[in-house]
Amino acid sequence: MEPQLSHDVVDSVATVVVHHPAKRNAMTAAMWRALPPLLDTLAADPGVRALVLTGAGGTFCAGADISTLRQSPEEAQGLAVLAEEALAAFPKPTLAAIRGHCVGGGSQLAAACDLRFAEEGALFGVTPAKLGIVYPASSTRRLVALVGPATTKYLLYSGELIDAQRALRTGLVDEVAAAGELGKRVAEFTRILASRSQLTQAAAKEFADGRADRDAYWAEQARGSGDTAEGVAAFLERRPPRFTWTTSG
Repeated sequence: MEPQLSHDVVDSVATVVVHHPAKRNAMTAAMWRALPPLLDTLAADPGVRALVLTGAGGTFCAGADISTLRQSPEEAQGLAVLAEEALAAFPKPTLAAIRGHCVGGGSQLAAACDLRFAEEGALFGVTPAKLGIVYPASSTRRLVALVGPATTKYLLYSGELIDAQRALRTGLVDEVAAAGELGKRVAEFTRILASRSQLTQAAAKEFADGRADRDAYWAEQARGSGDTAEGVAAFLERRPPRFTWTTSG
């Protein structure tokens, strides 16, 4: 199979899969370019309430295809940053489902997701020091926000890999599933995400990411959405809520 990104939507959850098994799902230039427009399409789909990013087979993503760095390291890094920023800006909850290696550009993509669930045995690394590359400032800041400056320096200075349990302790991942259980856990959790208020999620995402100029906007959205009234009514009537506010509407 040619290197590519595939996707499907099942039960309101979009799953984007990195396919490049010959190189541990390394991202080619074409794959980096393909991700932002794919995310735009999924963001505009009212049937999508959450997104999962994962890799084909037993590996998440081994980073950028090194052959692309020979041609133009600056261009390759620029494409990776654009893809990372597009993923971080996706307006609905995003989750990286990680098996095997999550290294270099793969770590950039995982860090740009809202949440990261890993399978026992996964390995994480941020490896530009092995190639003499300056890691992008925006990616470095995002990593610091996740794991703090000390762990960021450990990862960037050394390029060493850490296991899933250390990633969990440092905050790089949010949950670690037993071997063979990641798919089940991700499906279970994304069903929960899809059932919750998109209004709450979208506002929380902006606030948590540091946006400070939209308080009035979200207050207005809350007043006009009907989600609060529906949530309270559903609770009192002991039934699942039917939230109607969407990021696409």
